[in-house]
Order: sequence, then structure tokens, then C-alpha cells
Amino acid sequence: MRHLLIALAAVALSACSSMEGMMKSAPAAPTMTSNGVLTNSAGMTLYTFDKDAAGSGKSVCNGPCATNWPPLMAAADANASGDYTIVTRDDGGKQWAYKGKPLYLWIKDSKPGDKTGDGVNNVWRVAHP
Repeated sequence: MRHLLIALAAVALSACSSMEGMMKSAPAAPTMTSNGVLTNSAGMTLYTFDKDAAGSGKSVCNGPCATNWPPLMAAADANASGDYTIVTRDDGGKQWAYKGKPLYLWIKDSKPGDKTGDGVNNVWRVAHP
């Protein structure tokens, strides 16, 4: 009986260890949600650009546009998951997209919760989950 209990304990420990490894390997979302808006890890509001075609795998905000609307960059080894995909920018950098729309910050937002970019030139929108 004692050997059976030891064997069952070993199987249970092995299963827990496998589950822990699976949980650690699950990628974290590249954004957070605050007050119904997508934000970066610092709590800064994220935006989408109406001129970006959803699902095109491309951002059309480059050069001076990207200076004012910094892209939410993805690490070179980042992997898409769920509603999050990665687009390759003109300069070769990787950018996060949500439901096919590339995500950006707005240079004039100065603190978490600011949404001063919403509606700029009637083409910039706060990103919502």
C-alpha cells in the first residue's frame, strides 16, 4: 500500500510540474486594459489609425507620422497569440496589432489615462478590447 501511495504522489507531482511549465510558456498579452481602453505596460493609452487596413500586416504610419504616433513595438522574438498579431514595419521593426489593427501611442499623452489623441485629424481612435 505504501508503494502505491508513493507512486501516486510521484505521478501527481509530475502532472503538476508539467502544468506549471505549460502555464509559464503561455505568452502574456502585450497590452493591458484600463477603463475600457487598451494601454501599454506603463498604462499609456493605445490608438489605431483608420488608414491602416485591418489584417493587411502593414502599418502606413512611418517616418514623421511614427515620430508623433510611436508604434507599440514587439520584440524580435515575440509571437502572435489570440487577437494579437505582429506586423513588420517599413524599417523592419516589429509592431503589435490588435484584431489586425497596428497599435500606437500618442506623443502628446503625458500621463497614464490621457486620451488626447482620440479623434486627431478624424483618423486616430482609442483602441478598445
